Amino acid sequence: MSTISTTKKAYLLLQDGTMMQGTSIGANGTAGGELCFNTGMTGYQEVFTDPSYTGQVLIMNTNYIGNYGVKSTDVESDKVTINAIICKNTTNRYSRPMADGDLGAYLLANNVVAIADIDTRALVAHVRTKGAMNCIVSTELDQVEALQAALTKVPDMSGLDLSSMVSTKEAYTVGTEQNTLRIAVLDFGVKRHILTSLAERGAYLKVFPAHTSMQEMETFQPHGYFISNGPGDPGAMDYAVATVKDIIAAHKPLFGICLGHQLLARANDIPTFKMHHGHRGLNHPVKNLLTGKSEITTQNHGFGIDPEVTKQKSNLTISHINLNDHSIEGIKMLDRPAFSVQYHPESTPGPHDSRYLFEDFIAMIKNNN
Repeated sequence: MSTISTTKKAYLLLQDGTMMQGTSIGANGTAGGELCFNTGMTGYQEVFTDPSYTGQVLIMNTNYIGNYGVKSTDVESDKVTINAIICKNTTNRYSRPMADGDLGAYLLANNVVAIADIDTRALVAHVRTKGAMNCIVSTELDQVEALQAALTKVPDMSGLDLSSMVSTKEAYTVGTEQNTLRIAVLDFGVKRHILTSLAERGAYLKVFPAHTSMQEMETFQPHGYFISNGPGDPGAMDYAVATVKDIIAAHKPLFGICLGHQLLARANDIPTFKMHHGHRGLNHPVKNLLTGKSEITTQNHGFGIDPEVTKQKSNLTISHINLNDHSIEGIKMLDRPAFSVQYHPESTPGPHDSRYLFEDFIAMIKNNN
């Protein structure tokens, strides 16, 4: 049983009719979204604040969370971004002396609906079999009919542009202005540690709202462009594809991560598709086809790029593949200084195997300026 002190019941209803009862460990209320799961055993706070989880209800597959508390610096954005949390065992007793507080208080402070005492591994197995679907979590509704009525109001992820919602409203800078290497960041829900990873390597960044044109970003006089991660369906983001096309047409160095990878693909007329249940966690094996080396990666995506169309493109090469399902994890253009990966090399949380990609981007910029 959960060791967060609560006796209030909570209920979970899936789109296929599956219903479960558990214990509330967060805010009172009702919240829904697309059901997804994360296989990582640590890094729950970074996961909860990742903007790419916007619009989703997250199953924490690991057996236990909360044991090291929460800390103000272990975040990827200003707030918890997931719609609701599903977990098995939780605790407010933490062992980390540096922690600022406990998980239960954190969930309450961020008004997050959360349900515990759920057999999460059985639930994950169910999602792996049935595929991603919407769900509803509630501490207020306990009747199937009422939960079903709430569930009908949850939008489908396909066709949904969520990045416009989470992107910055005003441009801002990161790093030291004295750094002569400037990178324009197109923000669709960028994680803080991606920005830190670039700034630590000597770049001065300006982060722009999602609908910013290349012409406006050019006023910053950037040496390169970064296209960020983010939530939602890349197929609903023609405005972003148009901007990426402008950048690559100008032969500007470009690096995309996750959603940025999908947008670079679409800018090359490669379709994207909704995956059966996506990749989320910090233990996904990827092979770099350019070096022959493998790396363990952090991932969070529910869409992929079409492999057959990608293989037919003569102006780019597949640079990385997933060793579990052989989905495409990276592409590199052959006639432009542009590349992208589907996974997260900043790896917060996760192993640091892929951080070389930031060095590759910096080197690409220097070689093209």
